[in-house]
Amino acid sequence: MLERREFVKKCAGMGFAGTLLPGVLWGQAQAVGVKKVTKEMIDSAATIADVAISDEQKEMMLENLNDQASGYEEIYKLHMPNSVAPALIFDPVTSSAKFGTEKWPMKMSAMPKGWKGSRLKNVEDLAFASVRELAELVRTKKVSSLALTQMYLGRLKKYDPTLKFVVTLTEERAMAQAKKADDEIAAGKYRGPLHGIPWGAKDLLAAKGYRTTWGAAGFETQMIDEDATVVKRLDEAGAVLVAKLTLGALAQGDVWFGGVTRNPWNTKQGSSGSSAGPASATAAGCVAFSIGSETLGSISSPSTRCGCTGLRPSFGLVPRTGAMALSWSMDKLGPICRTVEDCALVLDAICGRDGKDRTVQAAAFNWDANLEWKKLRVGYVKTAFEPPKEQPAEAEKEEPAKTPEEQKKRDEQKKQREIFQARAKYDRKFLEATLAKLQEMGVKPLPVEMPKFPAGAVEIMLTAESAAAFDELTRTGRDKLLTSQKDYDWPNTFRSARFIPAVEYIQAARARTLLMEAMAKMFEDFDVIVTPSGGPQLTITNLTGHPAVILPNGMRGEDAPKPQSEDPGDFMNSGGPRTPVSLTFLGKLYGEAELLAFAKAYQDATGFHLMHPDLAAVGNAHL
Repeated sequence: MLERREFVKKCAGMGFAGTLLPGVLWGQAQAVGVKKVTKEMIDSAATIADVAISDEQKEMMLENLNDQASGYEEIYKLHMPNSVAPALIFDPVTSSAKFGTEKWPMKMSAMPKGWKGSRLKNVEDLAFASVRELAELVRTKKVSSLALTQMYLGRLKKYDPTLKFVVTLTEERAMAQAKKADDEIAAGKYRGPLHGIPWGAKDLLAAKGYRTTWGAAGFETQMIDEDATVVKRLDEAGAVLVAKLTLGALAQGDVWFGGVTRNPWNTKQGSSGSSAGPASATAAGCVAFSIGSETLGSISSPSTRCGCTGLRPSFGLVPRTGAMALSWSMDKLGPICRTVEDCALVLDAICGRDGKDRTVQAAAFNWDANLEWKKLRVGYVKTAFEPPKEQPAEAEKEEPAKTPEEQKKRDEQKKQREIFQARAKYDRKFLEATLAKLQEMGVKPLPVEMPKFPAGAVEIMLTAESAAAFDELTRTGRDKLLTSQKDYDWPNTFRSARFIPAVEYIQAARARTLLMEAMAKMFEDFDVIVTPSGGPQLTITNLTGHPAVILPNGMRGEDAPKPQSEDPGDFMNSGGPRTPVSLTFLGKLYGEAELLAFAKAYQDATGFHLMHPDLAAVGNAHL
């Protein structure tokens, strides 16, 4: 049997190493189990690779290719774990980017006089309190960490049968941490605002002594014998880990091996993903805060669906050591909370270099709740706030459908467009209210447009990196164990990724550089940009590594258009009556302090974060 290394080496000699041809050709030979590469195989591979090969070149290749005996199997034999990163480091910083490196004590907001939290009699009444509020109660010994921990553990157990947001309760560890926190505080050793505060981790973060399942069938019993850096840092801050929370399988969606994690506002819907459990549990008042991750919308989307406040930090601000890798150049860890300031308090504890994740910058985060946010330069994505332009009717231009199946597909697509347009029209009033509220706050945002760029095409970097991260899963056929097997799920994506040419991956990386420079130029004039949470900005800013704060921005009424699907695992089942809408604020690279200060001002002015789902029916659903 030919081996791949020498095979590709010979392709390089022919000038084809940077194309798709070597991989496809090698795959063909492996698939049919032959000992020779034939001309017919070269023809098929050349068609897919989009390169022209003459008969003379084929003859030369055959002679060389069939004379070699080593290949990529030597690399396969290494069985590299997911934790091994490639010797390539993505750096989002352009030549014009600047950020501070000096750290100073953070400045939290003052508790308002007469705050009702100090007079609460039932600890259950604190389920939806902010971290800032809970911290004050714990610091002043008005409530114990043990009481909070027992309360949140009780709620996790009560609501999980319906919401399905828990993979593993870390009860033994949590009780020990809570008792330790109370003892330390009693002895005058107060660690800061997270001391004694219960939290939940997305189950792609390793926690020693507990399984780390990545939400995926086939990994249900996986044990990683370490604590992720973020887990260690929250331990050091005195926070109490109460649960490993769900994520869609291998960080996609909200479908995991135990079912579909639900939206507390509408339990017929999934909570979106992939930070499905963190958003659902936080929204349901079952943890004080949680840690999620985002590669392409995995904090933004569930925060929107569940009405949470989420922070996707700048790429390279929070170390990912001990977290599952999906895309080494795009993965980011960040908090999902109830308030903007809570996000700031958590970020302060988890950011900074750890000496292991080489992508982390020496950037400092300095939270100041009293920052003069009115001095910040604010923009808004103009076209995203404008009514959509009327599209000409396409039906008259289309050729008649050739089959009933084709007509059915067209009808379904038309229905989807109509539902999307109806929802966009309904939700426009929330965007109009946003601009009005900003004016009321004394802010006059200037119009701006995101760079016109084929950002979606650059997504092949994510596809290729994720396929490499789970290469052995695909090659061994264990991908069939994953719960969801639709065309947009990982098994099909990973298989398709093996047909991405090396040259095109590099070309996408070069295009990404142009996009980074365009975004750097745009942020020369702005500190904060206001935008809807979806749309092109989501892909663009995940590729460039810019930070985003996602916060609730209102509630749809009974007259809202209903979701297209009622299947909880269908991503089209979103929105509808009595569900939250969100808004996103974008910031400069490592400009989280300014970004969060402005977002806090808007949140304080609107108060939408004070809305909570009615869980009465949820809690009784399993009884």
